[in-house]
Amino acid sequence: MHITAMEKITEKILLEKSSTKTNKLDQIKTLNLSRMSLKSEDLPVPLLSKLCRLEKLDLSGNMLQKIPKGLRLPCLKILNCSNNDMEDVLSLEALTNLEELRLEDNLYLTVNDEHKVIFLLPNLRMFNGKDISSTAHHIRHGSTEILRKRVIGVWERDFSLPDPISAKSLAAVEKSFVNAACTQVKYGPNSLSDYTKWRVEKIAKEYLKSLTSSEEEERVADTTPTKENKTKACDVGGNSITSPQKRTRNNTDVVAEASPRKSSRLVSAAPVEASPRKSARVLNTPQKTQPVVSSPRKHARLTSAETPESSPRKSSRLENVTQKAASQTESPRKPGMSTPTSKQAKCESPRKQSKQSTAKMEKSTPRKTTKAKLQVPQEPVSLTPLHVLQCHSRQNDPDDFSTQLWACAFEPQQDDSIDISGGSQTIATCGGETLCVINCESGLVLKKYKVPGEDFFSLAWSTVLMSRTGGSARPCNILAAGGKRGCVKLIHPRVNLAFGEFRVSRRAISIMRFNPRKPTFLFTGTYDKKIFLWDIGGLDQDYNFKISKLLTLETSSTPLHLALLPSSPDTHLLSGCDEGLYCFDVQLSKNTLKRNEEIEIVFPIYKKNDKKNNYRTIDGLSFLSDDVVASKSHMQGSIYLWSWSATRASWNSRKKEVPAVILAELQWSSTDIPYLSLGTCPGYGYVVCGDEQGRLWMYHITDTMMENFKSGKTISATEVSEPL
Repeated sequence: MHITAMEKITEKILLEKSSTKTNKLDQIKTLNLSRMSLKSEDLPVPLLSKLCRLEKLDLSGNMLQKIPKGLRLPCLKILNCSNNDMEDVLSLEALTNLEELRLEDNLYLTVNDEHKVIFLLPNLRMFNGKDISSTAHHIRHGSTEILRKRVIGVWERDFSLPDPISAKSLAAVEKSFVNAACTQVKYGPNSLSDYTKWRVEKIAKEYLKSLTSSEEEERVADTTPTKENKTKACDVGGNSITSPQKRTRNNTDVVAEASPRKSSRLVSAAPVEASPRKSARVLNTPQKTQPVVSSPRKHARLTSAETPESSPRKSSRLENVTQKAASQTESPRKPGMSTPTSKQAKCESPRKQSKQSTAKMEKSTPRKTTKAKLQVPQEPVSLTPLHVLQCHSRQNDPDDFSTQLWACAFEPQQDDSIDISGGSQTIATCGGETLCVINCESGLVLKKYKVPGEDFFSLAWSTVLMSRTGGSARPCNILAAGGKRGCVKLIHPRVNLAFGEFRVSRRAISIMRFNPRKPTFLFTGTYDKKIFLWDIGGLDQDYNFKISKLLTLETSSTPLHLALLPSSPDTHLLSGCDEGLYCFDVQLSKNTLKRNEEIEIVFPIYKKNDKKNNYRTIDGLSFLSDDVVASKSHMQGSIYLWSWSATRASWNSRKKEVPAVILAELQWSSTDIPYLSLGTCPGYGYVVCGDEQGRLWMYHITDTMMENFKSGKTISATEVSEPL
């Protein structure tokens, strides 16, 4: 019988779910409460506490966030809590006799939580089906002794007991001592910094209590203790020792040295506000940290999910999940409809967005012509949607059309990720609080990374080198993502590891792009009208890396798209912004580290500017070949193809503006909805763009078509696919 979440656990249900046929709760030894859609509040503590002989309990496949407080099961040895929504492993501390525990597929738990569980449960020997005897001994004893010595060193170097001792003075010393110990004591890999900080805090409090207890004992030896003294000793003990509790994340600044991270350092968790992006992306995104200086923080293996300062701890995990992974937050950019992810012919899709309004299509404007050879197949390629996924919806709700998908990018090709057609089968998407890694062939969501309170706007892949023992290095594909909080998250999806982050700005990140020729160079555009070039360097075997800022490019408006010249990505950067398209010189051979745009490229549609419409918002930008660029404005009703080389050649250095040399104009949807995705497939000569109705406009651009293009006449789409 299937039990819904609305039904409470009753004595009758417990007896039915027991493998032992009995009519008494205290005789039950094995109980299966799996896949009953139970939440933590559905577990009645008084009733379950009657299971005094229960040895094996299966709670898998539910929606539990924690084990309810006060539950005591003294004989419980085997517990299965896999495939839940567990966030608080400290609630397991009361189950002291556990020997076997399963916590797989809990999206918000990290390797730090695994270490906490092993430390808190002294009899645990099997964890997630593996023998942890040797690991557990080191966690419980070896590392604890090392941390204790270092904590004592901090005390002996910088602290002493107050004289006289009072509850108030001791509380002040405790706070200062604990903060100093957590800051100064470093041990183990950065991915375990949250666990280390948690242990250091407990050890520091225990050590201070032992000192105050010794002080009281000395007083007892010298004098007869008074009632007052005894009361003080009791108060001190109460203040200095606390049992493990759910930890609220610290909002700490990103600093030059590697800092403790994951839930432990929520890099400037800004208050959750409306997301920036044009009118829908609120342009103010408050943050609580200083600009990044040099070095990143490292994330934990089940990745770190930062929460706002007021939120209880929620970790995120890159997890093997099924197709129905859910995004958790509304994304207040434009109030458009949710955009399903669809496989395109190896096109990189920027933002997909919708609203429901229309604008009149513009008439064509005469333009210059120039030859630009594309050398693509003359026969069009048929693009057929394979899957339509809704993997960013809030709570997996199929009716959630407010959480929006903002970016999609194909993983760089690796030998084991290339399909028979020569392209990558894996894409990453971002929207709301989540990033998803998806297999295009199967349509399955392979990994999911969640940062509660974040709103991801952009992501980018790169292949960097990771050093190995012996001096050799191996390539690994990493994913960078950023959004409303102004922090870049660095993730290695293949090993389920979010290994670092660094602060870019106090405002939101709008766009990111790696340099394909220098894969550690990352451009980030932000809502404070700046584009930064960063070098994240290589990775060592512990995922340590060093961040450095190389360039700051000043823009006159928010950058929405970035495009590097395919033939020379080290020389120039094109940026489609809220108020125009700009070109920047990004050569590092020049001494100027802070630069303004070199050129503004203007389009014929600008002549139609009026009070109601602004055609200068460039919300689509991509190279179709080494020279041909596709770009659009959301109110334009068409897509321009123009020549980069001819445009730059016509530039008069005495003027900043230069008219784009238009090669063709592609007919597109008449809409005023911004941020609809524009992508190109240079190998096939394809331009693909979504519209406000969920259709894909596909253009197969050939040399013949370019040569036959006549001024003032737009080119119709090769195919317009209707939404499924």
